[in-house]
Amino acid sequence: MRASPLSYWLASAPPFTGGAEGGVEGKADVAIIGGGFTGLSAALALAKRGANVVLLEAGQVVGEASGRNGGQCNNGTAHDYGALSAKFGKPVAKAWYRAHCDAVDTVQRLAREEGIDCDFDRCGRVKLAAKPAHYDKLVRAHDLLAAEVDSNVRLVPPGQIRDEIGSDAFHGALIQTTSAQLHPARFGVGLAEAAARAGARIYEHAEVTGLDRLPHGWRVTSARGRGAITASQVLVATGGAPAAAPFGFFRRRIISVGSFVIATEPLDNATIDRLLPGRRNYVTSKNIGNYFRLTPDNRLIFGGRARFAISDPRSDLKSGRILEETMGALFPALKGVGVDHVWGGMVDLTADRLPRAGEQDGLYYSMGYSGHGVQMATHMGQQMARVMSGEPDANPWANLDWPSVPGHFGKPWFLPLVGLWYKWQDVIR
Repeated sequence: MRASPLSYWLASAPPFTGGAEGGVEGKADVAIIGGGFTGLSAALALAKRGANVVLLEAGQVVGEASGRNGGQCNNGTAHDYGALSAKFGKPVAKAWYRAHCDAVDTVQRLAREEGIDCDFDRCGRVKLAAKPAHYDKLVRAHDLLAAEVDSNVRLVPPGQIRDEIGSDAFHGALIQTTSAQLHPARFGVGLAEAAARAGARIYEHAEVTGLDRLPHGWRVTSARGRGAITASQVLVATGGAPAAAPFGFFRRRIISVGSFVIATEPLDNATIDRLLPGRRNYVTSKNIGNYFRLTPDNRLIFGGRARFAISDPRSDLKSGRILEETMGALFPALKGVGVDHVWGGMVDLTADRLPRAGEQDGLYYSMGYSGHGVQMATHMGQQMARVMSGEPDANPWANLDWPSVPGHFGKPWFLPLVGLWYKWQDVIR
């Protein structure tokens, strides 16, 4: 496989031009650590409220998960709605499900308000039943969703699945019609430019090396320059936490696992019409499944947790080969098609795959979106701006406990075991 190791999204996004110059120093009302969707969305919202905002990003804005995902912006939780309702109660399950729907609306609103050209499209998401029994589960999920929380769902019976996808691998589907897709890196760069226009100072290549509590606020030290920022409030929006000691609380609670993606060469219209006539978002129903969609220039973005491993150049390449084989198995017509990009990124999971946001020892935080970060990270940046401005009820995840993961201190040594468990579950269920 000869392909660029750069994310297709990052390779086709404009550069960020609004970065702050010079060393990191001075005073701010709010310091934000992390330049992904959460941090940029919060910076925009707080700056528009009149706050003096400084954002510190260790690399480039949207250079990590926000620019390395599958480009899907879907409604719905990582969990089955019925399972959430049974465990936490119907009112809580409804609130969490609606928060995810609100999150897609937030992405659309910000793209429209800030004039961000990111190909936002309400194309709908198709969840594909990989086994006949999985379709039975989708029927039950559909009936409960339609009755209680989401009327914008519909079923595709097994006999009609070819109307949605040109593959013999699936046995029906559930469509959430209000889900969307977008160019995530162009959206993220647009957020960054909007936040800078609103007055936020955004420093790239400014890894945080120290975070010290002061009597009235925080001192944030960065590798960029010899100074520091003093801020009244700090929002940690890093996803996988840095190694610096102040972030140990988050390192013990966030599990970072690689998710891997390939982008094909442009496909001809006849092939697309035959294989993916609806041009929607697609996810499969297995635990170790796949997600895919088309780009406006007719490339197939095809991803998944091909290996339970950390993303690095060697791991990305191995995973890319697995994804290419899987794509060819699902779509024989694509065997041998050229692959122009292969990349990986880290998905930040919580043990129960529910996001976490709130305040810990004076630090505000929002993270752990567990594969739903495009929409939820953007939404929670806006919501945490409200929380930090005195509106605690704006946080839908405020009352969730967050115990540490036993035996986890940063490096997820247990990932191969987790992978074996999920593979077994896909065999027996």
